[in-house]
Amino acid sequence: MGVAQDAAQRYNDYPTSARADYVFACMATNGRSRQVLEKCSCSIDEIAAILPYEKYLEAETVLSMRRVGGERMAVFNSAAAAEAFVADLRRAQAEAEVVCF
Repeated sequence: MGVAQDAAQRYNDYPTSARADYVFACMATNGRSRQVLEKCSCSIDEIAAILPYEKYLEAETVLSMRRVGGERMAVFNSAAAAEAFVADLRRAQAEAEVVCF
């Protein structure tokens, strides 16, 4: 498989529902206009180009578990692997914000 083909496959490994969830959440935060829809869509496209879906899902899981809280979820607040997942997502989101917003 060539480099371009590999990149295209990675870019397209995000399910439509994951992209839609991201766009809905982004619009809830930034406004519900056509312009925001385009910026949020651009943002998830940029994230998908940077971060494979598996890594995105791991980071989203960690963030979700942190929101739940409680003693059992403490590992998601301090584990090095969990921090790495979130850091990778934050870097991808920062890059997407620079490009799209």
